Amino acid sequence: MEQTDPLLRLLSRAEQVLSRLENVLPQALQAPDWSASVAFRYRKRSASAWANGWLEPVRHVGVIRYEDLCEVDTQKGRFERNLAQFVAGRTANNVLLSGARGTGKSSLVKAGLHAHAAQGLRLIEVDKADLIDLPDLIELVSERPERFVIFCDDLSFDEGEPGYKALKSVLDGTVAAHGDNVLVVATSNRRHLLPEYHSDNKTYSRGDDGELHPGEVVEEKISLSERFGLWVSFYPFSQDEYLAIVAQWLRHLGLNDEAIEAARPEARVWAIERGSRSGRVAQQFARDHAGRVAGEATRQGGAGHV
Repeated sequence: MEQTDPLLRLLSRAEQVLSRLENVLPQALQAPDWSASVAFRYRKRSASAWANGWLEPVRHVGVIRYEDLCEVDTQKGRFERNLAQFVAGRTANNVLLSGARGTGKSSLVKAGLHAHAAQGLRLIEVDKADLIDLPDLIELVSERPERFVIFCDDLSFDEGEPGYKALKSVLDGTVAAHGDNVLVVATSNRRHLLPEYHSDNKTYSRGDDGELHPGEVVEEKISLSERFGLWVSFYPFSQDEYLAIVAQWLRHLGLNDEAIEAARPEARVWAIERGSRSGRVAQQFARDHAGRVAGEATRQGGAGHV
């Protein structure tokens, strides 16, 4: 018996090491409780490629409707039509929403989810650092009856990031390409998703007819965005458009037309101080102004504009 004791101890230690390794090595992605929410976030405990990921239900999904978004009717119409085709099981394009910050790109995606959640649309938000795991996510949902939007918010890449190639492969229709129940939607302030430098212009060549041809550097930078079938561009708002959005938010927060008109000068000053006339700035002003009006009404015993 004494001769076997060292062997037993060695086997016991080996089992302990293997048990620890199992906890460290990547595990197969597990399906969440799909009934827990209509929106999910892909999470990881660390940025390591070895880290295990999971889908976390979003317990409180913000309610935004298409009609809540104003001054972006053209963009809304194009996105809404494409998404409706996808939900109905017809052909549709992956979508890149690009342009000025705070103009409603992310809100448009949330409005689309709200409009079609009852028809089986689900949203999975993935951070750009985790895009390398896209094939696993797509495999997980491939047999589900729901329709899934893989949502990448505020997407942009630096040179050589691993998520760039993973997303490019999925959009390009390789072996890891997604099925017809998955639509990729990304928002970005950059049209081509990669930084563009003045030195890139040096790679252009001029043909015999005088036509300019982009070089390899430029071609690579536009190759990812080119794989999105639908481009929807957003532009900075004019002052009138900004004030219209302010008015809509103030009305939503309970102010009447007289109070909204009186708030216009303050709204203009707010935008000047922020250096932006975006929809986000309009919402922030409306929340601040409506809160102050409500506070004044309370101090005056209920009198006020709300």
